[in-house]
Order: sequence, then C-alpha cells, then structure tokens
Amino acid sequence: MNEPKQSSIFETSRPLAFVLLCMVSFLLLFVKKNFIEYETAAFEFLQDRPEGVILRLLSTLQFVSIPLIYAVKFTVIGFVLWMGCFLFGFRISYLQCWGIVMISEFVFIGPELIKIVWFLTVRTDPSLSDISAFYPLSLINLVGDYSVLDPRYAYPLRSLNVFEMIYILVMVNGVHFFAKREKKNAWRIVTCSYVLVFGLWLIFYMIVYK
Repeated sequence: MNEPKQSSIFETSRPLAFVLLCMVSFLLLFVKKNFIEYETAAFEFLQDRPEGVILRLLSTLQFVSIPLIYAVKFTVIGFVLWMGCFLFGFRISYLQCWGIVMISEFVFIGPELIKIVWFLTVRTDPSLSDISAFYPLSLINLVGDYSVLDPRYAYPLRSLNVFEMIYILVMVNGVHFFAKREKKNAWRIVTCSYVLVFGLWLIFYMIVYK
C-alpha cells in the first residue's frame, strides 16, 4: 500500500506565492508610510517644500519597485543556493531553489508587522531616523544610542537578527524537502552558499562604506 504523498509549503504555486508576497508587502509599506512616516514632525515640516516632494516621489518608487526588487533578490540568492546544491551533488533545480528563497522571504513580514505595531502603540512620536534605525530582535538594539554609531555598522547590526536565523532555517528545510536527504547535509549547503555569501557581503559593506 502506497503512503500518501507528504505536502509542503514549498510546493505552493510560485506565481501565486509571489503575488501574495508582493500584495502583503505593499499593504505593510502603505500602512508604515501613511500612518507612521508621514506623521513624523520632520515629514510634516518638509511636505510643502521641494524636499517633501522628493520624499513623496521616493516613497512612490518604493511601492512600484516591490516586485522588481523581489525578483532580483530571489534570482541572485536562488542562484547562490543552487550553486551550493550543485557543488554538493544535490539534484535540486534552479526553479526549486528560487521557490525556496521566495517562501523563506515570508519570514521578513514578521519584523515589519512588529515595527508597525511598535510605532503605532508604544513609541508614537518617532523621528524618521528612529524609524529607519529600528529593527526588532537585532544586534542594533544592543546599542544604547545609535545616533553616535558609525553608519557603516548600522546596516550589518540590523541584518544580524533573529528573523535572519529563522530565514536560514526555512531555507534549510526547503533544501531538505527537495533533496530528500539528511538535514545535516542541507545545513552544509546553506552554510557554504547563502550564509557564506551573506557574511562576505556584510564585511564588504563595512569596508567600502563612506
């Protein structure tokens, strides 16, 4: 008697998942812009000035660029992950790696939700710098006064967070699902591909930042 096939979130339709991710990201960005950023004193001061018009234009570009940014991100990271699978002899297609990265991206909806709730209910009068610097459960929260922090370290400290670890864990589970091998091998692939490249990118960022 054949066992029923085990289903997984990684088998979700890629076009459907991509559209859903873009819609959720668009909604969260809309809420953050209209109910938090546009309500800051700095933005209200600049809204009738040329600088305010530029900020509005940049905000509009953020909305429009959501699908493009996701497509580029998944394409690059998917390729890095696929190369790791190839080097370790795992027969996982590039499209499957692309899908794994896309599903993993849903993890980062969490910090955006926390950020919105935080500034709507806890810290209700933030500055634009407060909003841009805040990232829940990240190393930057260990810095008492981030205004005196060297800017080259701000992005790396925000990037090293609990959600990044969950992102990696989901990616490992995706590789494990498609490879049908021991999970320790999936950990090796993700560590030697995505984690390695991600770490090198943060080091490169700190070196070249001006």
